[in-house]
Amino acid sequence: MALREDVLQKQKRAEFRAKQLKHRISDYLEKEPDIPTGFRLQKTIQANKERIMQLMGAGPEQWNNWKWQVGHRISDVAALAQLLELDREQQAEIELVAKTFRWAISPYYASLMDPKDPNCPVRLMSIPSLLELDDSCGVDDPMGEELTSPAPCITRRYPDRLIINVTNQCASFCRHCQRRRNIGGRDLHKTRADLEAAIAYVRANREIRDVLITGGDALLLSDSLLDWLLGELSSIPHVEIKRLGTRVPVTLPMRITPELCEILAKYPPIYLNTQFNHPMEITPEVWDATERLVKAGVVLGNQAVLLKGINNNPHIMKKLMQELLKVRIRPYYIFQAKHVTGTRHFICPVEEGMEIMEKLRGYTSGLAIPTYIINTPDGGGKTPVLPQYVLGLQSKRIMLRTWEGKVYSYPNPV
Repeated sequence: MALREDVLQKQKRAEFRAKQLKHRISDYLEKEPDIPTGFRLQKTIQANKERIMQLMGAGPEQWNNWKWQVGHRISDVAALAQLLELDREQQAEIELVAKTFRWAISPYYASLMDPKDPNCPVRLMSIPSLLELDDSCGVDDPMGEELTSPAPCITRRYPDRLIINVTNQCASFCRHCQRRRNIGGRDLHKTRADLEAAIAYVRANREIRDVLITGGDALLLSDSLLDWLLGELSSIPHVEIKRLGTRVPVTLPMRITPELCEILAKYPPIYLNTQFNHPMEITPEVWDATERLVKAGVVLGNQAVLLKGINNNPHIMKKLMQELLKVRIRPYYIFQAKHVTGTRHFICPVEEGMEIMEKLRGYTSGLAIPTYIINTPDGGGKTPVLPQYVLGLQSKRIMLRTWEGKVYSYPNPV
């Protein structure tokens, strides 16, 4: 009888705890159905796609060709006004900003935009805003990349790894871009001579075990050039991993072709880090692209940027992280937006980033929790910013705060 009462008491405690946990997530459960995702908006996106194809005189074969997409990027206000509701004042603002900052949007990425809503997250990340000209605080090169370039194309801020910048070209130019100083007025890949000099630098420094190829967008190089570059790096004994920095899974998923995946499969291990910033960007086309990459043995990660008015909301950021895991992309970083010229309107207080991290830890899978990062100025490197969970550290005890705010004393072996 006593044993049965003990079991019942444990069951009651478990049921009470389950109710507590459900209550803790009730605010998210209330808001989650209203968070737009690329899957939920698929009918709308398909209608946008058909309208864009009709306006451009294109068919499905052209739409699914990544070179056609790049060749038909939207960079003209009149063309954009055919796709979106833009009054004359808005059009004039875009033309004014374009005199200082270049812009272009792939037709695919434009199809994700809400034609009627000027606050659509995809629109805010893509369409020039007059706020870009109202910035007295930003600098062109906040990370001091030009001071950490010991060889052509190379940025080196850490002991055992470096970046090779291969192009200034992107499928779409993000308004919050950290390297907008390099965009210029036309697309330019680095010369073969510069790339060979970068590879020679890697060969000559045996401590370099990790090489990130980025730009611009690394995957806008041709298949043949990527094949050569990855092959050269793979032939260097001390290079253990190659990384690709690219936003094409977001803005141009048709670039992930079977032919590209065959090349990537030749040079393991390859890690691909992309940048999804809102759940609207994760579509069935993205899923198809990530499936091909995973089958090619590529390891996928995401580096989101905390952006005011786009994802500086704990519910939206949590939904983004969960949607990423569904398409097999591991959340890696959330970056504090950098103080780049013309991007001040995107920058959130650091406290907002820390609040988001508080609302992730314990409230969703550990797999869905990235590291919140501030890139310190002038090449100081990435610094993690974490909520404080260690409240006190003594010789024999540690005082810990849990994700629920409860405080525990934990034994600390001497």
